[in-house]
Amino acid sequence: MHEYSIVQALLTQCEEIAAKNEASIVNSIEIKIGVMSGVESHLLKVAFDTFKEGTICGKSELIIHEQPLRIVCNECGNETQIPIYKCTKCESLNVKVTDGEDMYLMRLEME
Repeated sequence: MHEYSIVQALLTQCEEIAAKNEASIVNSIEIKIGVMSGVESHLLKVAFDTFKEGTICGKSELIIHEQPLRIVCNECGNETQIPIYKCTKCESLNVKVTDGEDMYLMRLEME
C-alpha cells in the first residue's frame, strides 16, 4: 500500500513547514487528490490516522478534497471536467490533462 509512504512524506513536509514557521502544533492539513492520481482517499486517511501519533501532527485533522479530471481539447480549446479523455464539444481524443492526476498540500493550520 503506497499510501503509507505518501503519508510519511506528507508528515515530513508538514514538520519542515512547521519548523520554518516556528509552530509547535499542526491543527489541520488540507490536501487535494486528483481522481486519476492512483491514491485511495480512504486508505490515505487510515494511514494518516495511524502514523500521525507522536508527531507534530498528532492531533491534526486531515481534510481531503478530491479533484475531478480536467482536460483541454487540443483541437477546439474546450475545457471540460469529466471522467473520460474525450472533448465533449468536438469529440476529439486529442486532449491535454490539466488537473486531476496529482496530489497537493494545499494548506496547513498551525500554532
